[in-house]
Amino acid sequence: MNPFFEDLGRRWAEAASKRGVSIEAPELDSEMALELPELARVAAHTQERRFAPLASFMAGVAAERLRVASGTSGAPEISASELAEYVREVRQQLEREPPI
Repeated sequence: MNPFFEDLGRRWAEAASKRGVSIEAPELDSEMALELPELARVAAHTQERRFAPLASFMAGVAAERLRVASGTSGAPEISASELAEYVREVRQQLEREPPI
């Protein structure tokens, strides 16, 4: 994606290693990089501004759970593009609802 996010991914992997767990450095797909700020915008404008980063965090957790579940269900592994579409689907649902 860019040097900041590459470095951040490395830091997450190193922090996991300090806890005795080896993980791949997370990567930020370009489609997801476009979708997450849109989700944050919708959360901030339809709910409360402080919900924006929390909505993005939840999207990441949900996307990872979907990715893991799809890999264990016998279905083909879900693509980064499909994960971005998953986040987009929920964002568009939120966008259609009236602000609270």
